[in-house]
Amino acid sequence: MSRWEPNARGRLEQAALELYSERGFEQTAVAEIARRAGLTERTFFRHFADKREVLFGGSGTFQDLFVAGVEGAPDGAAPIDAIAGGLESVAVFFEGRREHSRQRQAVIVANAELRERELIKLASLASAMTRTLRGRGVADPAASLAAEAGIAVFKVAFERWIADGEEHAMAPLVREALAELKAVTAGG
Repeated sequence: MSRWEPNARGRLEQAALELYSERGFEQTAVAEIARRAGLTERTFFRHFADKREVLFGGSGTFQDLFVAGVEGAPDGAAPIDAIAGGLESVAVFFEGRREHSRQRQAVIVANAELRERELIKLASLASAMTRTLRGRGVADPAASLAAEAGIAVFKVAFERWIADGEEHAMAPLVREALAELKAVTAGG
């Protein structure tokens, strides 16, 4: 096995995504993922707690970017505008990752357990955004509403971004979805 080659984690992620796409999540074993990556099962478990986490390993970085974007919003920014700062930050996270994101989402959509895990991660992200807004002095229910609205904007923009034939970058799609939300809530 070529354990000494660089980027073991990335190789495991790629191998898992390929196998999940070819065979399905449930039909893929950790041993197969490790073998395809040219690594051992032991190496797999050094990087991931289980085979689901291969698909969700970047969620901590994603959440950190979102939080930093909200924290970095100008003082006095409206809650939804602070969330917009977070949305802009995470749009950068996806640059150059469209095909990977499409494949990942197809695997998730095909498996109920993974869809549930995705919803849990989004709920955790909404909670982090709510806490961040509260830290900026936004009271509830405004903090919770803005955070949940931000997750909805992200989901809509993400779905558009991974759609077949879509070529726009994520950031303009996020801005469009946010503008649409603002128009809808303003009664337009």
